Amino acid sequence: MRVTHVITRLIVGGAQENTIASVLGLKEKPGLEVDLISGPTSGPEGTLEPLVSVIPRLLTILPALVRPVQPWNDWLALHRLVQIFRAERPDIVHTHSGKAGILGRLAARRAQVPIIVHSIHGPSFGNFQGRLSNTVYRAAERYAGKFTSHFITVAHAMTRQYLAAGIGRPQNYTRIFSGFRLEPFTSATNDPALRARWKIAPGDFVVGKIARLFKLKGHDDLFNAAPAMVRACPGIKFLLVGGGEWQSRFELEARELGLEKHFIFTGLVPPGEVPGLVGIMDVLVHLSLREGLPRAVAQACAAARPVVAYNCDGASEVCIEDETGFLLPPGDVPGLTDRVIRLANDPALRERLGRCGQALVQEAFSIEKMVDDQYALYLKLMNQ
Repeated sequence: MRVTHVITRLIVGGAQENTIASVLGLKEKPGLEVDLISGPTSGPEGTLEPLVSVIPRLLTILPALVRPVQPWNDWLALHRLVQIFRAERPDIVHTHSGKAGILGRLAARRAQVPIIVHSIHGPSFGNFQGRLSNTVYRAAERYAGKFTSHFITVAHAMTRQYLAAGIGRPQNYTRIFSGFRLEPFTSATNDPALRARWKIAPGDFVVGKIARLFKLKGHDDLFNAAPAMVRACPGIKFLLVGGGEWQSRFELEARELGLEKHFIFTGLVPPGEVPGLVGIMDVLVHLSLREGLPRAVAQACAAARPVVAYNCDGASEVCIEDETGFLLPPGDVPGLTDRVIRLANDPALRERLGRCGQALVQEAFSIEKMVDDQYALYLKLMNQ
């Protein structure tokens, strides 16, 4: 069985880490040949290409497969994908992300690939964008959905959203959680040396957030809540993990609030450094307004750290109210303030929520389970 994965770009991000882990795991399965096609990686988010480019014949870079809508490049990418599929004759084409998801599935259909699978890592349409973009993306997904054999979603929330938009039928969907290497997180410790490196005192209470410093990630709400949090907990520190175009804006806001000593900006860090940073957090907040199933929430749970998250997309499938953390309506800044202060004042509550979250993630989020579930789905689709 030959399977070709297609993704728009291999930046540092959850969908990309999921795709690479899937490809590397699946290539070890018996009777399975796997390869990956990606557009060029560009932008401030960093690149994961070295993880797969060192393996011969695994990765093909398609220069025309770019993220923005560019009709000429889009036509070139589609034409080249059709050529590759006709020459390589994969049994399954498995697409990821918005642009590659549309072009990859259309090319697979034109090349008469028997089975077309699409992974929905996050919504490509919704209230987070303007009416025109929402209409275009929804229409494109409906069209591509007509010739998609099966959808893999990272959360039931994605299944519900796509079904409500008239895309596919319930039997065409399978939820497979986005697995990751658990051990670096389950073994993460509150390392005094790492705290000292980031100028965090032993008694400071650390509120972490892992996200690009950009729109829809909820940093504005954290800054709005910060003054009240600092008044209630003077030893609080906000550890913002991730780079992005809005970093200078938020650094300025911290100074204007007089809270520059409370905010720590790590900038873009390699994925291998994230477990250590989660280890020095006391709580993770996840305030994004667009996310399939937030990988950062599952990673914090793996490290036995409680979570405060907005109830957006699939967050509720990992952040379970008063079991692994606290779930809030999007934009609930007073609620965010209240839950963080409550956790700062109650170590036993943090311990209970953290241990419950770790147990949930250990059972459901290993890379091995994700790969096994995908492999089983491939076999099922091939035998239908």
